[in-house]
Amino acid sequence: MGCCVPPKESREPIRYDPTFNGPIHNRSCTDIVWLITFILFLGGWGYVGYYSMTRGNVEKLLAPIDSNGRRCGLDSGLEDKKYLLFFNIAKCLAPGTPITGCPTTQVCVSQCPSRTVLFEKEIRQNPGIFDQIKNDMVCTDGLNVQTMTSSEALEHIKNEKCTSFVLQSQPVLGRCFVNVTAAVELLRDLTNGTVDLAEAQVLEQLIKLLKSNQLSSQIVQDLVQSRWYMAGALVAVVLVCFIYILLLRWVVTPVVWTSIAGLFALLGFAIYLCYKNYEYYKANPVGLYQTTNLKGYAQSIFAKSETWLVILIISAIVFLILLLVIIFLRNRIVIAIALIREGSKAVTAIKSTVLFPIFPWILQCGIIAYGVLVLMYLLSIGESAFRVVNLKNDTTCDCGGLYTEEGVACNPAKFISQCHDTRSALLPCQVASCHFTGIDNPYSVIYMQLVNLLGFFWAMFFISGVADMMLASTFSTWYWTFHKRDLPFFTLTSGIYRTFRYHLGTVAFGALIIAIVRVIRVILEYIDHKLKKFDNPFTRCIMCCCKCFFWCLENFLKFVNKNAYIMCAVHGKNFCRSANDAFSLLMRNIVRVVVLDKVADFIFFLSKLLISIGVGFAVYYLLEWNYVYEVTKGERLHYNYVPAIILSVATYLICTIFFNVYSMAVDTLFLCFLEDCERNDGSPEKPYFMSKNLMKILGKRNKKAI
Repeated sequence: MGCCVPPKESREPIRYDPTFNGPIHNRSCTDIVWLITFILFLGGWGYVGYYSMTRGNVEKLLAPIDSNGRRCGLDSGLEDKKYLLFFNIAKCLAPGTPITGCPTTQVCVSQCPSRTVLFEKEIRQNPGIFDQIKNDMVCTDGLNVQTMTSSEALEHIKNEKCTSFVLQSQPVLGRCFVNVTAAVELLRDLTNGTVDLAEAQVLEQLIKLLKSNQLSSQIVQDLVQSRWYMAGALVAVVLVCFIYILLLRWVVTPVVWTSIAGLFALLGFAIYLCYKNYEYYKANPVGLYQTTNLKGYAQSIFAKSETWLVILIISAIVFLILLLVIIFLRNRIVIAIALIREGSKAVTAIKSTVLFPIFPWILQCGIIAYGVLVLMYLLSIGESAFRVVNLKNDTTCDCGGLYTEEGVACNPAKFISQCHDTRSALLPCQVASCHFTGIDNPYSVIYMQLVNLLGFFWAMFFISGVADMMLASTFSTWYWTFHKRDLPFFTLTSGIYRTFRYHLGTVAFGALIIAIVRVIRVILEYIDHKLKKFDNPFTRCIMCCCKCFFWCLENFLKFVNKNAYIMCAVHGKNFCRSANDAFSLLMRNIVRVVVLDKVADFIFFLSKLLISIGVGFAVYYLLEWNYVYEVTKGERLHYNYVPAIILSVATYLICTIFFNVYSMAVDTLFLCFLEDCERNDGSPEKPYFMSKNLMKILGKRNKKAI
């Protein structure tokens, strides 16, 4: 492995070596111990996955639980009842429902209701109709609907043993959720007659449910309707990225400055739109009575002049900051453009590197899928846990001393049989319940979760590190080839071979360091979440400082790792020596690092931002264009900004994949450029390897032999 203590000579400028002409070929394996450790850890991680998948059951997490704590479709007697029905789903809209559970009776059924029936109302109006609708009635276990009379049914409805109504529903993850059409029919039926207090509360809750359900359904409908537009737009985005890369190769200076100008034009246009909306809503304030419709309900926050004023101020500040940065760095941008031109030459000379990131991305998607799957199986190992909830809020609930405190463990069967309302021996507690809170995992699962977490991050950073080193080996070969026409045809293949053959251990070591820091950050977030109930200024300050420190540490280590991989790809040294050589080289040229390398990264960021925002605006106004609907014969969307925002985000991700190759090329060439400046002086014996354009900008030149 070698020693991580930097030797004294590493702090001195790199000396000229007449035998050096790029990545060395006679190299040896580096950091073998860490590669063996990584392979052994992968075996352990694989065993954790095998153990979790043989011991756990994901259906335990996804299967719905009825009021008696039994799993629909899994527990004995419920094998053919896979769906959960809520007696009054309107009660599930209470703010505390995600924490305390839905305070209505829940039973397992074989199928969700196929139609809407108001049992109590119809039986009271016509008792004889009960025989026609009894097949749709749902009651708790132990009650046979077929043998009931209409009076018995009303009594059971009163005691919440049977549901007073059912709504046409659809199964979603094993739960029967209300269909919008059924809710509309129920609202129409309730409002035609006299509405009592209970029905008024149900009506109010169902209106909220209807609005949220209709909003989400309209958004989904828009996405389904515009799916082909979005698919075509994604193809166009890929083509735009390719065209942009080609433009960087031939006309990089106009493209970069046009990108910067285009970004400022878009920001200026956004500021103009914000100002016009601010003026409009200030002159035409929207009252509350105007926001009762769905569209006003969804966009009420953007119907206030104050909202547009805040957005206007933020946009103006961002515009001003970016303008000052560009003005201050305008001279350095010229040098950064030359560096980007070198990167574009390298990328276009080795065209296969453009598509290379797709393969690591596919591997990382597989790692994500495996990590999430193991996580779910681990969470499903253990026994079900039930806790008493809402006991304090139910003053009439008497459990005979069995359950006296909120949050204590409970048995669903005992709770149903022994906790009753003191006013009646038949009525169960109206508010308090024995709620399923999760699965109690054994302590061994906690350690397995840590192994899974570390394995997930280690594998993810390992894959990205291997890809970076392969690209670094490829682009450094291009730079150190004096006559570029002599560049080997299989340059990328050679870089892949060198990385796999010699340096997987180095990447494993570097990835482990970042993975450990990332795991610490995740643990800090978990601790911060758990300490919310003990929230005070001191703990907030400590947690904030810890999270900020480890965030900075992770980003610094990523910077060191990336440059260590580049030096390792060129010189074939282990991680510690490569990191030390790279860091020393960068520190000796700290001014150039700040004003060249980081300016190039800033230009790439502006380019990605320009393409993303431009696609978003283009999609939005394209969907506003009547001609599009005349040609496609399609219907107008409810919310044009939904596909526009989604495509903007997708565009940014696609651009990031493509521009990561450019970023790695620029970082590699930048490090090679610094080393070139130290190794050589432009004399015939020690000529520069950099391009003539870059030498011209820096005021350097290669002297001809006399």
